[in-house]
Amino acid sequence: MATPPTASIGVLLLLLAISPAVHSCPPSDRAALLAFKAALREPYLGIFDSWTGTDCCRNWYGVSCDQHSRRVADINLRGESEDPLFQKARRTGYMTGYISPAICKLTRLSSITVADWKGISGEIPRCITSLPFLRIVDLVGNRISGAIPGDIGRLRSLTVLNVADNQIWGEIPASLADLSGLTHLDLRNNRITGPLPRSMGRMRMLSRALVSGNQLSGTIPTSICQIYRLADADLSRNKITGPIPECVGRMGVLSTLNLDGNRLWGRIPESLFTSGISDLNLSRNGLSGTIPNAFGARSYFTVLDLSYNNLKGGIPESVSRAGYIGHLDLSHNHLCGRIPSGAPFDHLEASSFVSNDCLCGKPLKRCY
Repeated sequence: MATPPTASIGVLLLLLAISPAVHSCPPSDRAALLAFKAALREPYLGIFDSWTGTDCCRNWYGVSCDQHSRRVADINLRGESEDPLFQKARRTGYMTGYISPAICKLTRLSSITVADWKGISGEIPRCITSLPFLRIVDLVGNRISGAIPGDIGRLRSLTVLNVADNQIWGEIPASLADLSGLTHLDLRNNRITGPLPRSMGRMRMLSRALVSGNQLSGTIPTSICQIYRLADADLSRNKITGPIPECVGRMGVLSTLNLDGNRLWGRIPESLFTSGISDLNLSRNGLSGTIPNAFGARSYFTVLDLSYNNLKGGIPESVSRAGYIGHLDLSHNHLCGRIPSGAPFDHLEASSFVSNDCLCGKPLKRCY
C-alpha cells in the first residue's frame, strides 16, 4: 500500500526538524566550552569572537569535533601561531585566567592545547584524569602552578604531556610510570622537587624525557635504561646525585644526554664514549677519576662537554681516533699533560682547556 502524501510530508518535516541537531555539537559540549571561555580573558586578538551560535563544531576558533559523533574532540589554542589572526595583529598572544574544570565535561576530548599565553595561572584541573580518550595535554608557556595530578597514570591513552615553562611544584607522581604509551614528556623549567620515578622504565614508548630546570633530587634510576626508544634525555640543572648508570651508554637509540648542572659524582662510564650518543653534556657536576681511554671510530660527538668537574690525569690519546668531535670542552678540571695533536684538537680554542692543573701544548702554552 502506498504511503499517503500527508504522511510523507510529515516524515520529511520531522527529518528537517531533527537534522540540525544531528549535525551540531550537543548542547552539553557547547555549555562546557562557554564555561571554559568564561574563565579566560584574551584582550588583544579576539580569538573567542567566533564562539557564537549553537554549533560549536562549526567555525569556533581552535575547536574541532569528531565528524561522526559531533562531540568536541580537540581544543587547540596557541599564543604563538602563524595564523592570519596573529599576523594581522602583529603580536603574539596574551591571555589571563585559568583552565576551568568545565573541560572535563567534554568526555570525548582527545587533545587540549592551551600553550604560550604567558598569563594563564591556576592549577591543572584534577578531573582531566577522568577523560579516557585524552592523548595530548600541552600547556607549555603559561603561569600554571600546583602539582601534576597524582593519578595522571589513569590516562592510558596519553602520548604527549607538555607542561614546560610554568610554575608547577610538587613531586612527579609515581603513577606517571603507568603511561606506557607516552612518547613525549616535557616538564622543563618548573619548580618540581623529589626524585624521578624509580619505575620510569615502564614507559617503554618514551622518546623524549625533558625535565631540566627543576629541583629534582635523588639518583638516576637504572630502570631508565629499559626505555629502548629513548632518544633525548635532558635532566640538566637539577640536584640529582649519585653516579651515572653504566647501562645508559648501552641504550640503543639515545643520541642526546644532558646531565649538566647537577650533583653527580663518581667515574664517567666508558660506555658513554662507545655509544650512539652524539650530544653529551656532563659539565658542572662532581665527576672524578680520569677520562676513559675508550674513544674509537664509533665515537661521534657534535658536542662533548666535560667541563667544571674534578677529572684528573691526561687527555686520552684515543680521542684522536674518534670518528668526529665538533665541540669539546675540558676546561675547569684537574687535567695535566700534553694536549694531543691532530683532529679534533687542531680546530679547538684555548677556552676548551683553560683552568686545569698543568695542561700544555697548542692552543695553550708550549710544553717544556
